[in-house]
Amino acid sequence: QVQLVESGGGVVQAGGSLRLSCAVDKTRFSVTNMGWYRQREGMELELVASMGEGGSTDYGDFVRGRFAISRDDRKMEAYLQMNRLEPEDTGVYYCYVDLRASDQRFWGQGSQVTVSS
Repeated sequence: QVQLVESGGGVVQAGGSLRLSCAVDKTRFSVTNMGWYRQREGMELELVASMGEGGSTDYGDFVRGRFAISRDDRKMEAYLQMNRLEPEDTGVYYCYVDLRASDQRFWGQGSQVTVSS
């Protein structure tokens, strides 16, 4: 069973930064896509950032150049650097991975990000 271990959430003031990490554990399959979605209170799940195995990236429109996703395939880890955070960024951030040879998407436990004004 694939497990994702997330870390790096927390409380920060508006304008501050946080870095989320996501480590893939217990898999023998290659990772294709990695990224994060978030869920804000009363809102639907929305894409924050994703990165394909070739390095292509996709960001939610609200990111506006504030966040940067990266990955280390040797360590099977992904990172989300979030800068210039705003109170509207408050929510739970969920890491996900897609594996080669699997149709299932795997999710992390979620990291709470709270941005105070």
